[in-house]
Amino acid sequence: MATDSGLHPSLIVPIGHVEPVPRRIRGMIGGRVAFDTRRALYVWEWQAYPQFSIPVEDLVDGVLHDDKHMEQLGAGPAHRHTLRVGPEVRPGAAWVWGEGAPEPLHDTVRFEWEALDTWFEEDEPVFVHPRSPYCRVDALRSSSSVRVELDGVVLAEALDCVKLFETGLPTRYYLDRTTIDWTRLRHSDTVTECPYKGTTSSYWSFDSDTASHEDIAWTYDFPTIHANRIAGLTAFYNERVDLYVDDFLLPRPTDPTQGASD
Repeated sequence: MATDSGLHPSLIVPIGHVEPVPRRIRGMIGGRVAFDTRRALYVWEWQAYPQFSIPVEDLVDGVLHDDKHMEQLGAGPAHRHTLRVGPEVRPGAAWVWGEGAPEPLHDTVRFEWEALDTWFEEDEPVFVHPRSPYCRVDALRSSSSVRVELDGVVLAEALDCVKLFETGLPTRYYLDRTTIDWTRLRHSDTVTECPYKGTTSSYWSFDSDTASHEDIAWTYDFPTIHANRIAGLTAFYNERVDLYVDDFLLPRPTDPTQGASD
């Protein structure tokens, strides 16, 4: 019987790539609209996902103050600015692209994501970072059996699962709660957010006789509509457990940055 290989597609967008955003993009601070644009650009400063770059002309209540500081960012040189929106001041929150950056970025500004209180695509909030137009997230029901072991202990065993395929990441195997040995797991206070799947409801760790393994599993009780099939199910990091799919042990991928690839 053929089994999952553990392989997955790589990211394909080069650093410095720029594309138009076909959606209305808004950013808010303190209840005020910092900017409102239908002319935003995607700019890839690193390969995993893009940022929004906003035409300076489309600032509404946002006012930029030049910090007289220039740095070389992923897509080219940029001048750091402080952002003021009403009484709110966010030092170093904005980068205005300079000569040497791709031509479409001229007269646009890229904001530090955390500097804005809320981001919107059309009328829906966006979390963590913009969703890449080249990233797919597909949650598919599967008859593949899954067994999860760690330090010789079976933590979960399921006859079927939901496989979540997300571009650039290993396949995640989401399991029904009844297939997991909860007596072996310790609840964690960790919470992570994903622009494609939403905010996690819970994380769990495992203490074996030989080691403590932090945050090896997570659940989305209320995922985004794009990933609604994983609601209430639990997945384990392929990178941190021994994962058997159809009785075949998958090779462990390189461990991701903590909390970045759930």
